[in-house]
Amino acid sequence: MIRKRNKALLGRSGIIVGVTASIAAYKACEIVSRLKQMGTEVHVVLTPDAGEFITPLTFQTLSGNTVHAEFFGGISNFNPVHISLAERGDLILVAPATADFIGRVAAGLADDLLSAVIMSASVPVLFAPAMNRKMYQNPIVQENIKKLKKHGYRFVGPESGYLACGYEGRGRLASPDVIINEITSLLKKK
Repeated sequence: MIRKRNKALLGRSGIIVGVTASIAAYKACEIVSRLKQMGTEVHVVLTPDAGEFITPLTFQTLSGNTVHAEFFGGISNFNPVHISLAERGDLILVAPATADFIGRVAAGLADDLLSAVIMSASVPVLFAPAMNRKMYQNPIVQENIKKLKKHGYRFVGPESGYLACGYEGRGRLASPDVIINEITSLLKKK
């Protein structure tokens, strides 16, 4: 259960929720819905392939805001979307965060809208990894996570349990309660 003090703190905040191409993307719907119910201004940014798992319309309905997925879609005036989105948030959450996306951010790439928003932001960035247990244990993935932590990026999870690939182990997206509590904690520090 979300405590009233969490609701009061989050209700004044803007959160950018980045969703990457993972089967765990469906869990991001609950996170977005709960943040919105708490009065948070939520803006969702999808990586190019995330829409294969869940539609932008779902996130638009849950957040009450336009979902962003492309760098250059519908430009009517000069307003670099990656900059304007980065300025709207008090925190950026990437849930689920795939091994691929974590690696691209660790390499300093900004080749899609979400990675460009992260590179443009001066707010806390929280990654919630979700992947196969063997991928999560891969030394390269662990090195990328360590590198990002060294630069101030935060991580929550993953948790252990049954994975969509049929394996069990550490790789499940952290529960919405755990993620929202971590968001609250980071915003308090800010």
